[in-house]
Amino acid sequence: MIRWLADENFNNDILRALIRRCPDVDVVRAQDVGLSGASDPDLLAWAAIENRVTLTHDVTTLTAHAYARVTAGQPMPGVIEVRRSLPIANVIGDLVLLSECSLPLEWEAQVIYLPLR
Repeated sequence: MIRWLADENFNNDILRALIRRCPDVDVVRAQDVGLSGASDPDLLAWAAIENRVTLTHDVTTLTAHAYARVTAGQPMPGVIEVRRSLPIANVIGDLVLLSECSLPLEWEAQVIYLPLR
């Protein structure tokens, strides 16, 4: 099962609904693990150490740092970019699908954008 890290600004309504729909999901928020205010590189480094795929709404800077890790040959378990304009129900459905039907290594060194296609 995928282990998730939600960045500091990720929508908590989505996380609560994901946990309700998938009670066994392994998700932590950045602020719950001492990463409040952490830089994107520090957040991604922690995610790599903990082997967690990062959930974010940050489509500008976090993605660039994720690709920089990949280019530098550093581990990057994956990033899931979620546009804030997407309907929450669709996001939850996609995250449940990813949580229940994929393996963590499938997302290594990738940035995936929701909605899934």
